[in-house]
Amino acid sequence: MKFTFWGVRGSIPSPGPRTVRYGGNTTCIEVRSHDDTLLVLDAGTGLYALAQQLMARRARDRQSIEAHLFITHSHWDHIHGLPFFSPLFVKGSRVRLHGIQDPVTGHGIEHVMNVQLQNSYFPVSEESMDATIEYRSLVPGVPFSVGETLVHSVVMNHPVTNLGYRIESGGKSLFFTGDHEPFHNPHAPDTPEHAARHAAIDAHRGAIDAVMRGVDALVVDCSYTLEEYPAKLGWGHGTFDAALETALRVGARSLYCTHHEPTRSDDELEAVFAEALARFDGRLGLLAVHLAREGMEVAL
Repeated sequence: MKFTFWGVRGSIPSPGPRTVRYGGNTTCIEVRSHDDTLLVLDAGTGLYALAQQLMARRARDRQSIEAHLFITHSHWDHIHGLPFFSPLFVKGSRVRLHGIQDPVTGHGIEHVMNVQLQNSYFPVSEESMDATIEYRSLVPGVPFSVGETLVHSVVMNHPVTNLGYRIESGGKSLFFTGDHEPFHNPHAPDTPEHAARHAAIDAHRGAIDAVMRGVDALVVDCSYTLEEYPAKLGWGHGTFDAALETALRVGARSLYCTHHEPTRSDDELEAVFAEALARFDGRLGLLAVHLAREGMEVAL
């Protein structure tokens, strides 16, 4: 199994000279299973460049495109490349969208496409797309098979329901958090509310850790530094330090920090990453830690 980062920024695209080394596109990860099945994690603006590569491969190999898109959640930076996914317009292509059914509205993953393709926002309707488009609403905790690949999902900690995905293929594994914030207990210590919230946090964190356990590659939302996080509490994003603690706790073999803060230049990104690593000096053991960048390809 191998995976490639096509978008690593969070919240909003940030192209330009300050982000040229790590890239300015928003979240999109291509995963190729052991049998070369294509799975795509999230559909940020990085999806557009992936689509161009798929179209070139199609022209060269004269093969139809089949893609399985797994959407963590419906915030714009994780879906706004979707209408520009070129295979949607190619007859013979098959695109399957997988995601959560919203527990509040009851809408399934098809609602994401329907909203984006309203005439007020996009000039082309789904009826005008020539690909075969299918939708599947996933049930957290119930594994789903794509050929020989097994996909596990678990609800993360975010203001809207966000699925983290574990992909298993050929004896290797990858976990992607999507957006995820460290758990916080807002209640005063030594109160019944604090104890109840603490128990709920332990249960939720335990469920997430169980799906992450022993993963070969852990890809985590690392938007903020420790100093920035207090002002961003409740926004639904993580820190470098929380990601490192998680990777050590679940026994991950490697950690990839992503969802980079869009205001941060490449130099600033490297600086805050180095500061976080310095705080864990002597603790990382065999854990390999990387800053994700566009174009980075990892073979497991």
